[in-house]
This record gives sequence, structure tokens and C-alpha cells, in this order.
Amino acid sequence: DVRVTILGHVQRGGSPTAFDRYMSTMLGYSAVEEVLSASPMDEPKLIGIRQHHVVRSPLMDCVAKTHQVAEVIAAQDYETAMSMRGGSFSDSFRILRTLLRAQPHKPEEGQKQLRLAILHGGGPAPGMNTAVRVAVRLGLDRGHTMLAVRNGFQGLIDGDFQEMDWMSVSAWVSRGGAELGTNHKVPEGADFYLIARQLETHKVDGLLMIGGWSGYQAAYQVLSKRDDFPAFRIPIVCLPASIDNNLPGSQLSIGADTALNTIIGSVDKLKQSAVASRRCFVVEVMGGDCGYLALISGLATGAERVYLPEEGVTLADLQEDVANLVEGFEHGKRLGLMIRSENADLFYTTQFKHALFEKEGGELFDVRQAILGHMQQGGSPSPFDRIQATRLAAKCIDYLTDEATEISPGASAIGWQGGKIGFTDLQDLPRLVEKDALRPKVQWWLQLRPIARVLAGLGPQDPRA
Repeated sequence: DVRVTILGHVQRGGSPTAFDRYMSTMLGYSAVEEVLSASPMDEPKLIGIRQHHVVRSPLMDCVAKTHQVAEVIAAQDYETAMSMRGGSFSDSFRILRTLLRAQPHKPEEGQKQLRLAILHGGGPAPGMNTAVRVAVRLGLDRGHTMLAVRNGFQGLIDGDFQEMDWMSVSAWVSRGGAELGTNHKVPEGADFYLIARQLETHKVDGLLMIGGWSGYQAAYQVLSKRDDFPAFRIPIVCLPASIDNNLPGSQLSIGADTALNTIIGSVDKLKQSAVASRRCFVVEVMGGDCGYLALISGLATGAERVYLPEEGVTLADLQEDVANLVEGFEHGKRLGLMIRSENADLFYTTQFKHALFEKEGGELFDVRQAILGHMQQGGSPSPFDRIQATRLAAKCIDYLTDEATEISPGASAIGWQGGKIGFTDLQDLPRLVEKDALRPKVQWWLQLRPIARVLAGLGPQDPRA
């Protein structure tokens, strides 16, 4: 049966996603800065985002380039039109044409055919299944044999392999969770001998790990044993998939955007529940030692205070927050929103803050706490996560195919670096990690803290900065 559905103006409606809210917040802030600093004689600017950074471009140049795209399309110069849309657009179009095939291409004569294994590590993250689907289909289209390892590195130890075909991943693009299974197992001791034996038995030529912190640790441990086990001298690549967005070598992780959408959807409902009363919500979000989810969700939901593990919490902070809440509610405010990252402070917990604000609020306002918990790890992956998973998985298959022909194949982590896709040697990852904390030393999103303070009415300067 065939049906036609024209979505029309449905596409213009709906609540904005986490990415749209975060992006519009950054652009609005930057636009005001541009207006305040510009003189009447300055050329008009277009405020936009390029490679995940705010850029200011001459307005008329942008208009001319937009008209030029229409002109080359009218002239049927489609290659030029594609290139003018950007490299990611062209790459995505080529990937799409392969994924939509009914069956893979037949291998060409003399084409090198590899046996590539895919597994997960760490907690589940929406978008894992999307990445597996892309890797399997692109690998098969190149004539490779694609092996799925179930139950993470424990499955690699146990030899839980399954050969994947074209249709085995047909419905995985929108599935949340991890169909192959995942856990936090990190090999140790005799595990390495068992892994080496399984790799030899199944003749694995390359390994793709899609997952989080534990998966990175496991891949690093396997790499460190290459001198002891020849079977480990195969290309290894790690694809970042973690809602915490705390992995070294990448500014963004698959699953974080979906988790943000879950958070803002829940917070929006909480805010709607309080329209008829004067109420403050203390919302706890996940993230481990990384405050990414807390800060970005705070920007996206209009929170007036965000507690981050990177900053910690002091008694003076809480006294200031109580004073601000009391003053706000005394002057007609009806809703307060505080977002706390789960590891923001060992002693000043969500329960402690709830009790403190409840006591100090008296009859002026009441307080409720909401711990969102593991619902942030579930759900169907967002369009943003699906697209990024697709692009990263495609690059991983390219990497494994190229490195498999090298005498000393590489072992790397793929990720977004400065807005572009790049690779970081697994050997270099430890130096990128903060001591005694599961997060990178450099986190780009911390530069957004002044914006959060301004929007909360606290001024741009953090006294601890």
C-alpha cells in the first residue's frame, strides 16, 4: 500500500527542542552584544553558528551567497550547489543514498574484505542503535563482514558474537536503548587472554566501540596489552555515546541531546503544574562529574540557579540563593527553578536544599524536589543525535578500513573537535582527563556560565572565576 502525507505547517509548530533553545539563547545574547558594541557606520552583521561557535558575518555577503545557491541550482550545476551547502551536507547525502539501498553493493574484484566487530561499553545512550545501523550497512556495502558483540566487553570475553546482515538493523534508526546490550565491564587479569582468543577465533580485523567512559577505559586497556597479545594489533576506534557528555576527545557525545530534551520536557511540565501557586522546584539531573546537562538544561528552561560539580557549592552560595528567592517571591514572582547536577556537592544534596529553601520560604512559597533519574537515559534518540551518530559511524568505518592495511594500525577516539570531526589517539586520552574526576580538563560549554548568570539576574561575573 502507498499513502501520501504532506506535513505542511505542522513543521512550524511545537515546543522548541533543547538544541533550538540553547542555540537561540546564545545567538540572542551575542546579538545584543553586537548591537551594544557596533557604531552607526559599521556594516550590518548576521549572527549565526558555524562549527558550534557563534560567528558574525557581513549580512550582504550572506544574502549574495544565498542567491548564488539558487542560481547554480537553476543552472543544474548540482555539484557546486551541494558544495555550497557545506561538507557535512554532501557527506550526509552520500551516506543516505547508501543506507536507503534495498541490498548492499556486491564487492568489486580485488576489494579488501574485512571482518569488523561492533560492541558497546558503559551506560545506555539514545543513538547507540542508530550508530550500529549505520556502521553495519556501510560496512556491508563495502564488502566487509560485520560482527555484533552482545553484552559489551563481557560478551567479547564470552565469545557472544553474531554476524549481522542488511535487514537485521532495518528498524534500529529510531530505537532507544542498546539492542546489542551494554554494561560497565572493564577487562582485567585473565580477561585479556580470553579476549585475544575470541578475536583470533572469529578472525576480527577491526573493533568499533560505541559507548561511554567504561567503554573507553576497556578499549584503552586492550590497547595497552598489544605487546603481550598479537591479536590486539588491529585498528580500534571509540565512538562517544553518553548522556553525560563527559568523554575526552569530543565536545559532544551521542545521547546528550536526547537527555536534554527529556529534562526540558519534564521541567516544562513541572513549571506548568505551579502556575496557580508560589512554588520553587529543585530539580536534580544526571551527569556524574560533568555539569553539562545541568547548565544547558538550565539555559533551555530558564532556571535561575544551576549547581555544577565544576564549581561546587558553598554556604555563602546557599545564603545568596535564599535571599534571592525571598526577594523575588516578595515582589510577585510565582515560580522558582533550581537545577542541580547529581555530583555538585557531597554534603549540600538535593534533599538538603529542599529542606533549606522550605524552611526559609516559610509561608511565602513552598518547595518541591524532583529527581529525574534514569528516565534521562531512555527514549527515542532525537534528530540531532541520529544525525551525529550517522556521521560519526560513517567516519569510523572509513577509519577501520584504512587502518586495517597499516603495519601498525591505529587506536583512536572519534569526536567533535573545534566543530569538526577528528580523531584522538587512545594513548593520549589520559592526559586530557581531569585528575580525580570523570570529565575532560577542557570543557567548551563552561564558557556559557556568564550567560546563565545574566539571564538569572546575577550579573556575568562569577566570584569564583
